[in-house]
Amino acid sequence: MPNYRTFLRKKPEGGFTVIVPSLYGCISHGETLEIATQMAKEAIELYSETAHPQDVRSDEDVLEYTVTVNDHG
Repeated sequence: MPNYRTFLRKKPEGGFTVIVPSLYGCISHGETLEIATQMAKEAIELYSETAHPQDVRSDEDVLEYTVTVNDHG
Protein backbone atom coordinates (compact mmCIF):
# COMPACT_ATOMS: atom_id res chain seq x y z
CA MET A 1 0.00 0.00 0.00
CA PRO A 2 1.38 3.45 -0.88
CA ASN A 3 2.12 6.09 1.73
CA TYR A 4 0.05 9.26 1.89
CA ARG A 5 0.86 12.59 3.45
CA THR A 6 -1.83 13.80 5.85
CA PHE A 7 -2.49 17.15 7.48
CA LEU A 8 -4.02 17.17 10.94
CA ARG A 9 -5.66 20.35 12.17
CA LYS A 10 -6.76 20.73 15.77
CA LYS A 11 -10.42 21.74 15.99
CA PRO A 12 -11.44 24.50 18.45
CA GLU A 13 -14.11 22.26 19.99
CA GLY A 14 -11.62 19.39 20.41
CA GLY A 15 -10.37 16.58 18.26
CA PHE A 16 -8.67 16.73 14.89
CA THR A 17 -9.61 17.02 11.23
CA VAL A 18 -7.43 14.97 8.90
CA ILE A 19 -6.98 15.91 5.24
CA VAL A 20 -5.29 13.73 2.61
CA PRO A 21 -4.27 16.28 -0.07
CA SER A 22 -3.47 13.74 -2.79
CA LEU A 23 -6.95 12.23 -2.59
CA TYR A 24 -9.44 14.98 -3.43
CA GLY A 25 -12.15 15.15 -0.78
CA CYS A 26 -10.59 12.51 1.48
CA ILE A 27 -11.18 14.00 4.93
CA SER A 28 -11.70 12.35 8.29
CA HIS A 29 -11.94 13.23 11.97
CA GLY A 30 -10.90 11.86 15.34
CA GLU A 31 -11.00 12.90 18.99
CA THR A 32 -7.30 12.07 19.57
CA LEU A 33 -4.24 11.96 17.32
CA GLU A 34 -4.25 8.17 17.49
CA ILE A 35 -7.93 7.90 16.54
CA ALA A 36 -7.59 10.59 13.85
CA THR A 37 -4.70 8.78 12.15
CA GLN A 38 -6.55 5.45 12.33
CA MET A 39 -9.65 7.07 10.82
CA ALA A 40 -7.47 8.59 8.08
CA LYS A 41 -6.10 5.16 7.23
CA GLU A 42 -9.62 3.77 6.98
CA ALA A 43 -10.72 6.74 4.84
CA ILE A 44 -7.77 6.21 2.47
CA GLU A 45 -8.56 2.51 2.12
CA LEU A 46 -12.25 3.22 1.42
CA TYR A 47 -11.37 6.00 -1.03
CA SER A 48 -9.00 3.65 -2.88
CA GLU A 49 -11.69 0.96 -3.10
CA THR A 50 -14.48 3.22 -4.35
CA ALA A 51 -12.82 5.98 -6.43
CA HIS A 52 -12.15 5.90 -10.15
CA PRO A 53 -8.57 4.70 -10.77
CA GLN A 54 -7.51 8.06 -12.22
CA ASP A 55 -8.56 9.76 -8.93
CA VAL A 56 -6.24 7.63 -6.77
CA ARG A 57 -2.83 9.26 -6.78
CA SER A 58 0.12 8.66 -4.49
CA ASP A 59 2.48 11.20 -2.94
CA GLU A 60 5.55 9.77 -4.69
CA ASP A 61 6.05 12.81 -6.93
CA VAL A 62 4.92 15.46 -4.44
CA LEU A 63 7.34 18.20 -3.41
CA GLU A 64 6.48 20.10 -0.26
CA TYR A 65 7.43 23.71 0.41
CA THR A 66 6.46 26.29 2.98
CA VAL A 67 5.85 29.77 1.63
CA THR A 68 6.06 32.76 3.98
CA VAL A 69 3.95 35.79 3.11
CA ASN A 70 4.49 39.21 4.68
CA ASP A 71 1.64 40.45 6.81
CA HIS A 72 0.41 43.70 5.32
CA GLY A 73 -2.20 44.29 8.01
